[in-house]
Amino acid sequence: MIRLGGRGLIWRELIWRGLTVFALAGVALVAACSSPNPRLYTVAPVPGTAQGGGPKVVLLHQIVVARYLERPEIVRSSDNYRLDVMAIDAWGEPIAAMIGRVLAQDLSQRLPGTTFIGSDSAISAKEDASVGVNIQRMDIDASRALVLMAQASVAFTDSRRADVMRSLNTAVPLSATTVGEEMRGASIALGRLADEIAGMLREPAQSPHPARPAHPARHRR
Repeated sequence: MIRLGGRGLIWRELIWRGLTVFALAGVALVAACSSPNPRLYTVAPVPGTAQGGGPKVVLLHQIVVARYLERPEIVRSSDNYRLDVMAIDAWGEPIAAMIGRVLAQDLSQRLPGTTFIGSDSAISAKEDASVGVNIQRMDIDASRALVLMAQASVAFTDSRRADVMRSLNTAVPLSATTVGEEMRGASIALGRLADEIAGMLREPAQSPHPARPAHPARHRR
């Protein structure tokens, strides 16, 4: 058996303490490098006035979203030439798919006699009209309001109905600067966009031009 003297015991104690400190430092480093779990958010449908008179089947094209919004993290603001992006607050699904899903629910509630089908849906049917939407801005401005800037177009398969295209610029005042309040404002703004699109889908068909009366034949004497 090998016996350690006083110096051996001291060295063993120093080595043990060094290993302990190194292990604790490694645990602290891993904890510092690991990111916290993200908080996931979504917008929700907002009820509107239900009306009739819409087409039977409407195809909702994939929503086109401004590139600065196409990121997992939620953009709080784009004012002053700077993007304010949240660190751990993120969308629960791709933003274009989320807006399309909620917009379809909003439109279905406003036009209960119309079936809305997404372009990526497993269900296919011959549409009577199609809707396209561009989202140009959806964030908070300097006045603490949720701003939505969008373009919408409606194309009808019936040649008697003219295609329609409109722009929407709306602002929803927020009571706080929390992410949850931003989601509430965005939901209200998308509901207003649904109101506009529902009105476009209910545009009356153009009446045919009345036939001009035939001129009576002139008899030569």
